[in-house]
Amino acid sequence: MSGNRPIVIKKVKKVVGGGHHGGAWKVAYADFVTAMMAFFLLMWLINTTSPEQKRGIADYFAPASVSRSSQGSDGLLGGTAFQDDGARASGSNRQMEKELSTETQQGKADSQSDQPQGSEPSEQAISQALANRRDAAMRSAEISLRQALQAMPDFAELSKHMIVDQTPEGLRIQLIDQDNRAMFSGASAEPLPRTLYLLQSVEKVVSQLPNRITISGHTDSNAPPAKGYTNWDLSSDRANAARRILEESGLDSDRIYQVSGKGDREPLYPDDPDLPANRRISIVLLDEAPVMPDDHSL
Repeated sequence: MSGNRPIVIKKVKKVVGGGHHGGAWKVAYADFVTAMMAFFLLMWLINTTSPEQKRGIADYFAPASVSRSSQGSDGLLGGTAFQDDGARASGSNRQMEKELSTETQQGKADSQSDQPQGSEPSEQAISQALANRRDAAMRSAEISLRQALQAMPDFAELSKHMIVDQTPEGLRIQLIDQDNRAMFSGASAEPLPRTLYLLQSVEKVVSQLPNRITISGHTDSNAPPAKGYTNWDLSSDRANAARRILEESGLDSDRIYQVSGKGDREPLYPDDPDLPANRRISIVLLDEAPVMPDDHSL
């Protein structure tokens, strides 16, 4: 009977690769880990950059800061090639015409909506183009000034003496006193070395713009010890000393619109008029429309 048993053949199928035991999932997992590393690295960089650096990066990629010329650049500290399309510190008629043409073609001014593209731009379109250009220049000036400060060897200490902000009048730069670290020698208009250094650094930036500037001196509520010498005299003398330093550093005297002494009438901290920070020099780049080219006509 044993000879009638059925013959059973067992086949073993070998699977090479694929399935849950293959290596394809490793590639996908490696891609996922790489993406996560890049994501966390980006988040770390965002958290470690300062607001000024973020603003500088944003302005770098903004359309207003992209150079439209083939030579030099349109930035504050751009190139100074003097070809027809080169960038100049005072701007060029060619660049102005391009911006006005762009404003007209895009229809940003309401009064231009019914005009053909080849017509002359309206006064409103011109004003809008000039305002956009002026705002971009002021933002670029603020960024360049902050970058110049960060490049100083003693930035940690010198930055405590400077405040940069935007006001309705324009970009304001204030050089202020700190406890036991004054900007001028005693109750006089004799600048200290740090004051000379800061004003020279400011001049390098403001000289790249055509805006006129105002300089004003401020004091705290304490009267100078010299008899007959008031805070009006002290603030005026310090403002005038700052003007001389800026001019000696290379600033054109025609750029200075006003030099004044405010005494103790406009304290930086009204609640504490005796605070040393109330003693300061304020330099304002006036937010003005640039002069139109001589050959431009409406």
